[in-house]
Amino acid sequence: MRIFVTGATGFIGSAVVQELLGTGHRVLGLARSDAAAAKLAQAGAQVHRGALDDLDSLAAGARDTDGVVHLAFIHDFSQYEANAETDRLATAALAEALVDTGKPLVVTSGTAVLATGRVGVETDPPTTQTRAKSELVLAWADRGVRVSAVRLAPSVHSKGDMAFVPMMIRIARDKGVSAYVGDGQNRWPAVHRSDAARLFRLALEKGAAGARFHGVAEEGIPVRAIAEAIGAGLGVPVRSVTPDEAVAHFGWLAGFAGLDAPASSVITRSALGWVPTGPELITDMRENGYFA
Repeated sequence: MRIFVTGATGFIGSAVVQELLGTGHRVLGLARSDAAAAKLAQAGAQVHRGALDDLDSLAAGARDTDGVVHLAFIHDFSQYEANAETDRLATAALAEALVDTGKPLVVTSGTAVLATGRVGVETDPPTTQTRAKSELVLAWADRGVRVSAVRLAPSVHSKGDMAFVPMMIRIARDKGVSAYVGDGQNRWPAVHRSDAARLFRLALEKGAAGARFHGVAEEGIPVRAIAEAIGAGLGVPVRSVTPDEAVAHFGWLAGFAGLDAPASSVITRSALGWVPTGPELITDMRENGYFA
């Protein structure tokens, strides 16, 4: 198939492009800059110039291909609500372009949208609508679009990771201490980038209309264990902070540092035959440059 990929030059998107090309698909990647276009061409993908807020360009890319993987998102946390709304409009434009075609559309959400304090499963509805606005597009399953959503674990890890774990490492380096909140037994799911990329391909090829899939290899790693790995990697002490102290230590990341949001991928593995094979998070941290 010829697949339109948004976010095709990002940390996860570039891995999805390689996964698709390596399994015989062709890729049309969205590029909003000359640098992104050059990177896509070098990877062996075709280039479609446009942007996430250019709905006409998104629709044109969707119409011109056999399916869509939508990964693009504006990761500016100071305008998160506005960026989530941009994402909602983008997913709607992609879906509208595919109405009554039966073509696949795979959108991106996260397991952190689920209820906390228990193991979330694929059939659980989101409890927050900010990042989960992309899941609203699942309604297009009734309009002839084979749309599904991949909920990614909060930590998608590999060399080049710039998300939550590297943020915690930077804070620990700056403050000279690696911290966790309370007893540190709150849990984060994780998945290796290569496994996440393969999941997007399988959802594209085999996913049922209206389905949600979980990109989760490790159901829940205690944050204390992550903090201890950071302490060992940086050679700094590890200590607990209270919820009241967390804001001063972690800043805006405090809520996430105390989040208990384990998630299962049992349904995903059964439905798609997805078997994660990448290294576990703490092993990856130790061996792939997280402390460089």
